[in-house]
Amino acid sequence: MERRSAVGFSLGFPVLFLLVEVSLMSPATARFVVEKNSLTVTSPDSIKGTHDSAIGNFGIPQYGGSMAGTVVYPKENMKACKDFNEFGTSFKAKPGALPTFVLVDRGDCFFALKVWNAQNAGASAVLVADNVEEPLITMDSPQEDGGSTKYIENITIPSALIDKNFGEKLKKALSAGDMVNVNLDWREAVPHPDDRVEYELWTNSNDECGVKCDMLMEFVKNFRGAAQILERGGYTQFRPHYITWYCPQAFTLSKQCKSQCINHGRYCAPDPEQDFSQGYEGKDVVIENLRQLCVFRVANESKKPWIWWDYVTDFQIRCPMKQKKYNKECADGVLKSLGLDVKQIEKCMGDPNTDSENPVLEEEQDAQVGKGSRGDVTILPTLVVNNRQYRGKLEKGAVLKAICAGFEETTEPAVCLNGDIETNECLDNNGGCWQDKLANITACKDTFRGRVCECPMVNGVQFKGDGYSTCEASGPGRCKINNGGCWHETRDGKTFSACVDVENSKCQCPPGFIGDGVKSCEDIDECKEKKACQCPECSCNNIWGSYECTCSGELLYIRDHDTCISKRASETKTAWTAVWVIFIGLAMAAGGAYLVYKYRLRSYMDSEIRAIMAQYMPLDSQTDVPNHASEDRA
Repeated sequence: MERRSAVGFSLGFPVLFLLVEVSLMSPATARFVVEKNSLTVTSPDSIKGTHDSAIGNFGIPQYGGSMAGTVVYPKENMKACKDFNEFGTSFKAKPGALPTFVLVDRGDCFFALKVWNAQNAGASAVLVADNVEEPLITMDSPQEDGGSTKYIENITIPSALIDKNFGEKLKKALSAGDMVNVNLDWREAVPHPDDRVEYELWTNSNDECGVKCDMLMEFVKNFRGAAQILERGGYTQFRPHYITWYCPQAFTLSKQCKSQCINHGRYCAPDPEQDFSQGYEGKDVVIENLRQLCVFRVANESKKPWIWWDYVTDFQIRCPMKQKKYNKECADGVLKSLGLDVKQIEKCMGDPNTDSENPVLEEEQDAQVGKGSRGDVTILPTLVVNNRQYRGKLEKGAVLKAICAGFEETTEPAVCLNGDIETNECLDNNGGCWQDKLANITACKDTFRGRVCECPMVNGVQFKGDGYSTCEASGPGRCKINNGGCWHETRDGKTFSACVDVENSKCQCPPGFIGDGVKSCEDIDECKEKKACQCPECSCNNIWGSYECTCSGELLYIRDHDTCISKRASETKTAWTAVWVIFIGLAMAAGGAYLVYKYRLRSYMDSEIRAIMAQYMPLDSQTDVPNHASEDRA
């Protein structure tokens, strides 16, 4: 009943399937790599330590993060093959408690069903203890059937397989009454060798292969936007791949090989409907797979590799097998709508009827064999991130989290910090971070690695502090955000604030108030404290934030001198002031007129003297100078 990872595509008849698998996965080179994460026991001391665990190929592993929890081993339904609700068992953690990791035994039912039953009972993660002494294997999802389809796509918690010996140690500690705390760590599940993540998707254009094909098509459609953002920004390098098999030489002329293979049996795919008498043939799938590979190659040469996502998505929508549109005519229509050169694509594809190798598909068959830390590709679909095979549900948020885990911490692009892959830790007690409930501002920020406490920026105003206990608005504009956290109050239409809109300034009570400036500022009673209106004739009246001083009788209060003077004296003084102003003005006018008169008189006398001297003492170079005397005689 259990499902191990293996090559899962039959080409239509048993003998051909066996020969193809042997040729592709020879004992000397074939190997399946189990992707692992670290499981650390933090208590009790008797079993404290770090152990390997195999990541389940369903659910959502927390790539890039970690999860701490308390292990529980059920007293009934230990293999978790039945619904825990039938036994009245709940694993839901109480508020403030660590999440519950349920330990179950292997056997009697699918791995995925065990995890599903535990999830429904409130478990946060599942550890499956192996029942045989063997190296760790990958827990895969079962082949599609009516029952498993309903729960596989709804599993959202992570799971891991642990070896038999370690499982027995956990059970022994629990039976002794010890609290067993463990930490599942996925932070190193995806390596990050440089500042760019390289990932590849092993996919298939066949849309009639059941639930897995439907999930694959849905994933490509949903992930396209994020993938294109990453690729356009140069953050990732993506490459699609397609699995093919070859038909042994002895069967190349058989009906089965001719219907499922191209290039004389070199490249084959299973019949979509598993029925050779109707519908599309396996070679139709191989040709479309080849076309999609060439779309990527041509788009990549034009520096626009992200167009592959557009083509594959549009082809799924416009050319489905169910509508009998899975053909070259429909594909060409999609290519033209995306501005791709059909002839260039056809040149890349070559002739599928020739008895020769196709360089594009030859490269694909070579890539199926594992290299370095990556195992052979035996599961379809398969996602490989930084040469490590992804394990888990093929869902946008989960895959994006795995890709983002390939970046060094603090170097992730913005798409890695969006709401699709948040851990939502801030929903529980605000993640233990600073919070201003009144202004609805928090320092808690969800990321795919977990929550971080960082003072936020709100409306251009940066908050500063440790993010855990304090965050204060700083710089210009700080008073606009909840009044900068300072005291303020309004009475009778007057508003007073202790906030000073200056860099690094603290809350200061305004003049007329005293206090800490944060929680309170009390009005100073200037009258009671005798800080104003101290003259004998003065009468003091305290007003909120200020004071009012009046004088008895017809006296007038002068605030600057804190004294009262007679209104009549004030009026007399004002009158004399006006007289003096007028007198000074007249004097200045008379002086100015006298100066003008003197200047004009002197100028007239100078001209007359020069005229007389010119008559009696003429100079050779001097021209006749007119004078008033000659004018008069004329």
